[in-house]
Amino acid sequence: MRSETLNERNKIQIIEQIKEVDFMMLTVTIALAVYGLIMVFSASYYFSISENGNPFYYLVRDGIWVVLGLVLMCFGILVDYRKWNNKVLILGLLGICFMLLVLVLTPLGSEANDATRWIRLGPISIMPGEIAKMGMIFFIAWFCSENTKKIRSFTRGMLPILVVTGVFAMLIVKQPNLSTAITLVGIVLVMMLVAGMRWIYIFFLTGAGVAGIMALILGVGGYWQERFMTFTHPFDYEATSGYQIVQGLQALGSGGLFGVGLGKSVTKSLYLPYPHNDFILAIIGEETGYLGILFLMVLYVLFIWRGASIALRCKDEFGLLLASGTILMVAIQVVLNLLVVTSSMPATGVNLPFVSYGGNALMIFMFMSGVVLNISRHLPNKEVEAMAATETGEY
Repeated sequence: MRSETLNERNKIQIIEQIKEVDFMMLTVTIALAVYGLIMVFSASYYFSISENGNPFYYLVRDGIWVVLGLVLMCFGILVDYRKWNNKVLILGLLGICFMLLVLVLTPLGSEANDATRWIRLGPISIMPGEIAKMGMIFFIAWFCSENTKKIRSFTRGMLPILVVTGVFAMLIVKQPNLSTAITLVGIVLVMMLVAGMRWIYIFFLTGAGVAGIMALILGVGGYWQERFMTFTHPFDYEATSGYQIVQGLQALGSGGLFGVGLGKSVTKSLYLPYPHNDFILAIIGEETGYLGILFLMVLYVLFIWRGASIALRCKDEFGLLLASGTILMVAIQVVLNLLVVTSSMPATGVNLPFVSYGGNALMIFMFMSGVVLNISRHLPNKEVEAMAATETGEY
């Protein structure tokens, strides 16, 4: 009887803690995950029948990952985010990220579609690039919060971060996975800016990054140059490397304003390769129209707005940077995916947060959202803030 009473109390405490979080962000996060589950099922239906003989194969797998993601999100909500601010823990995570990025380039790496981005352990696949983004967010949040003035020094603050970022980015590019490398660098640069890096450096670093990407695309040639040429004139390569882009554009165009109806896409019927992955936005556009895409973008804007609000109200540097890094990770990937699907940049294989099929990315997004929601639990009450401001004469 006593153990049952304790279990009931623990359940009540957990429910009360979850109730304390930012309700809108929690709702939007779950809505995005459910929206993704529905669209993965719709987009993968015919592909799943063709590949596995079972139309529900990807629905079941994605459903499992959504459930695991919700568990990780609850874990992130319940664990005080300040406990992650631990040197041994952060450097250990960074070391694991480096080891996985190296291992994926060895025979342990699994190749698919001319890229080696996964380590497969039986039914489990690990995508080191996704884990590296999370690792860098935690690393920068810890490194810059240790001494808030350190980031204004190039040698003591910026250089260590740039070295780690450069190593991670080069290992990711070797896979090759340019989109993840771009996302990683983008997250790092803006987090450094939020931490207090001088504005002048952002121009030099951004310029160096763009120059490096252009040198990689135009100088090395081969795979990268073909991707670049395909993006600039996709219909000239419709039968070869531009096939996926062209099919995506046709899907978006045929959807019009209201779409052809959920589940009624023609493009997903084995025309668009892997429609449930990076190009799922094209299927969303075809089936739900531009209004469906607009609804999805509104959910992302709400998520980013609430996350930014939590970051701005956070009173400690570590929480501020953790929340900022998470929101940046989502925002950058949404923008990159939108640009790729509309052929506004080279197709580089960036997934749509919470929506594209993929367990590693979904679980990391859900966990990091849980961490941000935990930060929202520890924000000072608005009434208390107002009273403190009145006492100090700020009003």
